[in-house]
Parts: sequence; structure tokens; C-alpha cells
Amino acid sequence: MTDSDTAENGGGGPAVTDPTAWPEHLPETVHLPRSMQIAEDDTDEEITAKLRRQGARIGAGTIAPAVFWPALIVILAVAMLSVLFPETSSKVMTGLQGWIVADLGWYYMLAIGGFVAFAIVLALSSYGRIRLGRDDDTPEFGLFSWFAMLFAAGMGIGLVFYGVAEPLGYTTGNAKPGWNGEGVELSGLAMAQTFMHWGLHPWAAYAVIGLALAYAIHRRGRPVSIRWALEPIFGERVKGWVGDVIDVLAIFGTVFGIATSLGLGVQQIAAGMSAIGVVGEASNGFLIVLIVVITFLATLSVVSGVGVGIKWLSNANLSLAGLLMIVALIFGPTVFLMQNFVEALGVYLTNFFHITLDVGAYDRSTEAQEWFSGNTLFYWGWWIAWAPFVGVFIARISRGRTVREFIAGVLLVPSFVGMIWFSIWGGNGLYRQWFGAGDLGDITAPESMFRIFEDFPLTGLLSILGIVLVTIFFITSSDSGSLVVDMLASGGHPNPPIWSRVLWACLEGFLAIALLLSGGLTSLQAGSLVTALPFSVILILMCIALVKALGLDHAVLQQHERTQRLEALTSHLTGELSSSFAESSELETFVDDRIDYRLSRTRGAFKRPKGEGSGAVGGSAPRRDAQE
Repeated sequence: MTDSDTAENGGGGPAVTDPTAWPEHLPETVHLPRSMQIAEDDTDEEITAKLRRQGARIGAGTIAPAVFWPALIVILAVAMLSVLFPETSSKVMTGLQGWIVADLGWYYMLAIGGFVAFAIVLALSSYGRIRLGRDDDTPEFGLFSWFAMLFAAGMGIGLVFYGVAEPLGYTTGNAKPGWNGEGVELSGLAMAQTFMHWGLHPWAAYAVIGLALAYAIHRRGRPVSIRWALEPIFGERVKGWVGDVIDVLAIFGTVFGIATSLGLGVQQIAAGMSAIGVVGEASNGFLIVLIVVITFLATLSVVSGVGVGIKWLSNANLSLAGLLMIVALIFGPTVFLMQNFVEALGVYLTNFFHITLDVGAYDRSTEAQEWFSGNTLFYWGWWIAWAPFVGVFIARISRGRTVREFIAGVLLVPSFVGMIWFSIWGGNGLYRQWFGAGDLGDITAPESMFRIFEDFPLTGLLSILGIVLVTIFFITSSDSGSLVVDMLASGGHPNPPIWSRVLWACLEGFLAIALLLSGGLTSLQAGSLVTALPFSVILILMCIALVKALGLDHAVLQQHERTQRLEALTSHLTGELSSSFAESSELETFVDDRIDYRLSRTRGAFKRPKGEGSGAVGGSAPRRDAQE
């Protein structure tokens, strides 16, 4: 072991005089030695060796067999059964979905609400100043690129798919049970409900897992793997079967969540192509062809890595989405859209706690259960299923940011932008339905945006840009998800093998095809809700583990700062006293030589001056004044 390793393990090392500097002798419970951490210039072989030192069981082909094969076999089996027995698979999925909604809907609502409270309290606490990395680390990506990547990965296709349809649907044929009024009277509540589904609540789930992983990866030096976020609870057991189960569940949630988004995306792409006259009514065969083509494009992006493919696609995606949103604001009913945002925000804030915890306890009808199943609970399941993928991804790109900065960026900024997005697109739909043509009552979600384009100039061009936007969202979701799944299946290796990236990308597309064939949107919704159930428990455990880890980190750093301040104060006082003694000649005049002699002869109980033998024990030393 090198000297630097010894210093980092608490074996000493040079003193750190700056209280804000990174203490190199932190205990391993806070920070692993440099020799065990993966460095940017490490080769793949060096990374694999370090992963094994940390407990990762990596086999041939740079995969973790205990994670890779169980996840692959189960997901492939589900996809095959859905293709071979679509009706049976659909019944099983919807049956599980009905049971979760009827008996566990309250749990989902309480869990998501708890994540919001947890994230806000954590950001405002003293833990907020802890940096995700060394204290002198700076963010790896610029603010705009960072925001673009996490936003595109976190919401993606759903923003475009539901942008017009969701607020509009809540005022037409899909009003929430228990609302008073009808039609335009429900517009404020419809916007508030949409804000809840796409605002603080989903991003709180992302913040919990992303922060727990970012701390484990960048602060502690652990691999990119879900299991290490729970190390404060399970300890060494995360290296064994407990960690394997956690990572397998994370892969399940990620693959099913991405498959849901891909299924929604191809439906909207087909609707757009139908709107511009390229195709007629899209069949399942045409949807399958779209999934195959775009999955192929996604594999080309995923092999390029985060720094090239995903980064530039995310920036282009956000820019295009912003352009279309500005067009909708300028050419739409601008004043009404601004009024819609302000009033909807007020209704949302007024009813925040009620809609957060509204589980339909006092409406026992079948209609109420179906509404929660297809709306709020579907979203909560979808977000939790997406959480492993988004959490790993935003954790990986968030090195150097503080806990407070991370939560503010992940929780507040995307939520606010999402509210503006839905206020503009949903407001266009509401205005056209209730104050304009009034022809959107029976519109489907995939075609809703393209119907709004009919009110704008250059309708055909805007429709093409809309298709491109959904396609880029599709590619971004697929390549980001494939990379994350591949890292989880490779023991946390940041550069997993290309062949397995391609495999997971193809599997996500295959599963999307299978779910479409077995029941379309209903099966997609059911798949997300079912796979999210076990992972929601892991998210709750992550909250506990994160508090334990941050509490220890905070205590260690406080002790370090106190020690450094004490050493600095001691050094200062010693220097002042030494200089004072050196300048004072009067001190030598008042000190008697005999006192000085007695002090020099004083020893502890077990220490004698040199030259005194054992025979002196019990006797007395010769008197210096007598000899004189």
C-alpha cells in the first residue's frame, strides 16, 4: 500500500491547513482510497480490476452474471409470452394493475408525497452544502447541457404525447371523480392536476435516487450501480445476493419504463405522419416497423457515449422543443395562455396537499378506480419505473454539484419549465375547445398536438418538426436507458461492452412491440405500474440510507473543520508566545539558577536521569549546594 493510500485510510499524511480543503484522511465510510476509485484515465482492464476490489463479481465479457442473466431471461420471457399469448398476457397485466389500484393506491400516493417532502427538507438542511465529489471538484457539464440532459431523460416523449391531450381530456370525457362542475369550469382543476403529474412529484422520485447514487459514486467512489446507494443500510451484503436483487429490480423498472415511452412515442409519430398525409390509419404492423427503425437509430447513438451522442441530442432536443413552444405561444391565444399559466399555478398551489394525497377514498365506484388506474397511479408507476434509469443517468452527469444545487436543479427547474409547457400546449387545446372551433372533444392523445398545428401558419413544416421532436426524444430515451441498463448489468462499469448495449436497446424495442401487441396503451400502463411496486420499496430505503450517509459525512467534516481551526489557533498562540519570550530579557533575571536546576532534575515516576543506578532507589540525589 502506498503512502497516499495510508493517508487516505487514516494513517496520517500531511496536515491540511485550510478548513475547506478536502481532508485526505477521511474514513472509508465517507471516502474510499484513491487506489480503489475509478479514474477518468483508467483503462477498461484497470476499471475492471478496481470494480472487483470493491466487490463487483464481473465475469467473462465484462458482465455481472448474477445480474445480467436473470434480468435478461425474465424480460425476454415476458416479451415472448406477450407475443405468443397476447390475450392471456393482457388479462394478467390488467388484473395485477386492478389489484394494485384497489388495494395499494394509497401507498403509491403517500410514497410520492413523502419523496417531495424529503427532497425539500434535505435541500434546506445543513447537509445541503455537501458536494457530490471532492470539495474542490467543479461540475463536469455546463448548466445548460446538464439541464438539457436530465430534462430530456426525465420526461421525454410524455411531454409531447400528453401536452395538449391531458388538460383538455380532464375537461371533456375524462374528468376526475369528485370534481364539481363541467366543461370549461374544470379548466383550473385540470391544469392543476396536470401540474401535479408532471411537476414536483415525479422529479422528487428522480431526485431521491439520483442524489443517493451521486453521493455513492462521486463522494464515496463507488461504481455506477443501484446497490451502492443502499450500502449504509445493508453494509457488506450489497456485494452479494442482496445487491444482485436490487440491481435486477432496477433493470426491470428501467426496461419496462422505457418500453412504455417507446410505445407511446411510435403512436404519436404515426399520428403525425397521418396528419401530413404520409400514411393513412396506422396499423400495428406499421408501429412495429417504426419501433424497429428508431431502435436501430438509437443503437447508433448509444455506442457514441454520453459526451457525444446523448449530450448533443439532448441539447438539440431541448432547443427544438423550446422553438415549438415559442411558436405555440406567439401564434396561439397569447394573452389567454399567460392567464392560464398564472391562474393554473394558483389553483395548483391552493390544492397542492389535497391533490397530493387524494386517493378517492370516498368514491367507491368503478369509474373512480378506472380513473386513478389510467391517470395518477399510472403516472406514479411510470415515474418510479423510470427512476432507476433517470437516477443513474443524472447521477453520472452531476459530479461537482452540491446537494442543495442538485435538488434545486432536479426538482425546481424542470418542474417550472414543465408547467410552462403544459400551460401553453394545454392552454391552446382548452381555448380551441371552449372558446374556438370546439372540435377537440373526441381527439386522441397521439394526434392532439398535430391538430393544434392546424391553427398556425406553416402547418406542414410544424408537423414535420413535431415528428422530429418525438423521434429525438425516442432516441434519447432509448440510448440513455440502454447505457444505464448496461452499466447495471456490468457491475457498475462506466464503459460497458458495446455488444451488450446493442442487446439491451434491441430488447427494449422488442418489449415495446410485445406490450403493444398484447393490449396497446392499457398493457403499457399496467406494465409500468406493476414493475414499479417492488422498486418503490427500494426508493424508500434509499431515503433512509442517504440520511445516514450524509449524517456521517457531515459529522466527519465538522470534526475535521474543528480540528483544523484548533490547530491553526494553537499555532498562532504558540508563535505569539515564543516571540514574546524571545524579546523579554527580564525573564532571565527573575529565574533563580537553583530553581532551573531543580526543574531540570525533575522526572516522572519511571524515568531517572542518566547516570543514576538502581542503588539510588530509596536514597536521595546529592545536594548541589552541599557539594559547592
